[in-house]
Amino acid sequence: MPKIASKAKRLRVYIGESDHWKRHSLYQGIVEKAKELDMAGATVFRGLMGYGANSRIHSAKILDLSSDLPILVEIIDSEEYINKLLPFLDEMLEEGMVTIDDIEVIKYGHKPPKR
Repeated sequence: MPKIASKAKRLRVYIGESDHWKRHSLYQGIVEKAKELDMAGATVFRGLMGYGANSRIHSAKILDLSSDLPILVEIIDSEEYINKLLPFLDEMLEEGMVTIDDIEVIKYGHKPPKR
């Protein structure tokens, strides 16, 4: 199975589950914009617990019944493609945090089909 190592950027967007953009959830808007820009891929993670700038703890405990759990949108791509998304994030985000870091990617290829 072939593997390719390369350098890339990892963009992380930390938002709340109840954050919206236009008529959709903010995380859905970010993923759809990434797809529209032909980015390599995006993943949305829903946190069990966390807090942000307002210091209010959001938790998935049954007694808390929080509807605003932490959300992390992660996108890994080249610096060029990450930079294409940033102006849209400026428009979309009212509150949240974005981090960008350098990473090394090891990508494994698909096995050729058996005959």
